[in-house]
Amino acid sequence: MASKAKKRALGNGVQRPLGQQDQREEEEEDEVEGEEEDDEDSDEEEDEDEIVDEEVNIEFEAYSISDNDYGGIKKLLQQLFLKAPVNTGELTDLLIQQNHIGSVIKQTDISEDSDDEVDEDEIFGFISLLNLTERKGTQCAEQIKELVLGLCEKNCEKSTVEQLDKLLNDTSKPVGFLLSERFINVPPQIALPMHQQLQKELAEAQKANKPCGKCYFYLLISKTFVEAGKSGSKKRRDGLQQEALMFANAEEEFFYEKAVLKFSYSVQEESDTCLGGRWSFDDVPMKPLRTVMLIPDDKMSEIMEKLKDHLSV
Repeated sequence: MASKAKKRALGNGVQRPLGQQDQREEEEEDEVEGEEEDDEDSDEEEDEDEIVDEEVNIEFEAYSISDNDYGGIKKLLQQLFLKAPVNTGELTDLLIQQNHIGSVIKQTDISEDSDDEVDEDEIFGFISLLNLTERKGTQCAEQIKELVLGLCEKNCEKSTVEQLDKLLNDTSKPVGFLLSERFINVPPQIALPMHQQLQKELAEAQKANKPCGKCYFYLLISKTFVEAGKSGSKKRRDGLQQEALMFANAEEEFFYEKAVLKFSYSVQEESDTCLGGRWSFDDVPMKPLRTVMLIPDDKMSEIMEKLKDHLSV
């Protein structure tokens, strides 16, 4: 049974290649032989090149997370973690169990007379949170903490490592692992209602004393990029380092600005697909990174206002 929709028409503008469908239609209609057939074939190739980049408007709908979403959520988690030693299966199960928070994005039902085939269980993205403090002792929660601490040791000064270790293990101030993943062709405008809904659900969970209630900090691992050959930072006029990061999820730059602790690490060796981060912008090769950040809860309202200013349609 499908779960109840939380919000409708979250966004549109996903680009989908149409070339294959149109090619089949043209092949059925093409009965011309000889030179005329050759001319039409060349015209078809040109048309296909143009059609592939066309933009198709798709309406989205947000649903509560359900058992049917296991495969889609796990796939997006693997896109984030790549080859990192994190039990994404267990993490997915926990997110499904606590479905009083979190949402998945699916395509809105289309008319019956449409030629498009829609997989009702296909998800384009999801948002949720795992309270690492409450879930202490579970394999995936411990693996996530070990992962970020180990990477912090390799990329940061000792004082930063000590700070992160203290915050992750302070049971009096729970840390929530914020997960907001989507396919790259889903527009960033969809992030605003998703984050707003999550914050509302977290507040309700706290009042009802349900899991994933009050968090004092939010841990976020963001997919980021820098130009290949660069370190990921540049010096400002005041001599300080300024990160030259590009964010796969554009809205996460606002979280980065408010983070009290942040660092990046390369996933160049782990990225074997385009989704993993083998990208280029304007033909400039990009080096895939992951950026870890820790954001205080009291900064979330400011971040939500920023999202509202920049992502409202």
